[in-house]
Amino acid sequence: MAKKTVKVQLFRSPIGAQPKHRASVKGLGLTKMNQVRELEDTPAVRGMINKVHYLVRVVEG
Repeated sequence: MAKKTVKVQLFRSPIGAQPKHRASVKGLGLTKMNQVRELEDTPAVRGMINKVHYLVRVVEG
Protein backbone atom coordinates (compact mmCIF):
# COMPACT_ATOMS: atom_id res chain seq x y z
CA MET A 1 0.00 0.00 0.00
CA ALA A 2 1.37 3.38 -1.01
CA LYS A 3 1.87 6.04 1.63
CA LYS A 4 -0.32 9.11 1.45
CA THR A 5 1.40 12.26 0.27
CA VAL A 6 0.53 15.92 0.12
CA LYS A 7 1.93 18.50 -2.33
CA VAL A 8 2.73 21.90 -0.83
CA GLN A 9 3.61 25.08 -2.74
CA LEU A 10 5.20 28.22 -1.29
CA PHE A 11 3.28 31.09 -2.89
CA ARG A 12 4.11 34.02 -0.56
CA SER A 13 7.49 35.15 0.69
CA PRO A 14 8.26 34.33 4.33
CA ILE A 15 10.46 37.45 4.65
CA GLY A 16 7.98 39.38 6.81
CA ALA A 17 6.76 36.33 8.72
CA GLN A 18 7.55 35.46 12.32
CA PRO A 19 10.81 33.55 12.88
CA LYS A 20 8.95 30.40 14.00
CA HIS A 21 6.85 30.50 10.85
CA ARG A 22 9.96 30.89 8.70
CA ALA A 23 11.40 27.85 10.45
CA SER A 24 8.25 25.86 9.65
CA VAL A 25 8.54 26.79 5.96
CA LYS A 26 12.17 25.66 5.99
CA GLY A 27 11.15 22.48 7.82
CA LEU A 28 8.72 21.72 5.00
CA GLY A 29 11.69 21.96 2.63
CA LEU A 30 10.47 25.07 0.83
CA THR A 31 13.21 27.56 0.00
CA LYS A 32 12.11 29.31 -3.21
CA MET A 33 8.91 30.98 -4.35
CA ASN A 34 6.46 28.70 -6.23
CA GLN A 35 8.49 25.64 -5.25
CA VAL A 36 6.41 22.49 -4.82
CA ARG A 37 7.35 19.65 -2.47
CA GLU A 38 5.64 16.29 -2.14
CA LEU A 39 5.68 15.27 1.52
CA GLU A 40 4.36 12.34 3.51
CA ASP A 41 0.94 13.14 4.98
CA THR A 42 1.65 12.96 8.72
CA PRO A 43 0.20 14.93 11.65
CA ALA A 44 3.52 16.78 12.03
CA VAL A 45 3.51 17.93 8.40
CA ARG A 46 -0.17 18.88 8.62
CA GLY A 47 0.59 20.93 11.73
CA MET A 48 3.36 22.85 9.97
CA ILE A 49 1.06 23.49 7.00
CA ASN A 50 -1.68 24.78 9.31
CA LYS A 51 0.78 27.05 11.09
CA VAL A 52 1.86 28.78 7.87
CA HIS A 53 -1.41 28.43 5.94
CA TYR A 54 -1.13 32.04 4.74
CA LEU A 55 2.22 31.32 3.02
CA VAL A 56 1.61 27.91 1.42
CA ARG A 57 -0.97 26.16 -0.73
CA VAL A 58 -1.85 22.50 -0.84
CA VAL A 59 -1.92 21.66 -4.56
CA GLU A 60 -3.99 18.87 -6.04
CA GLY A 61 -2.69 16.15 -8.31
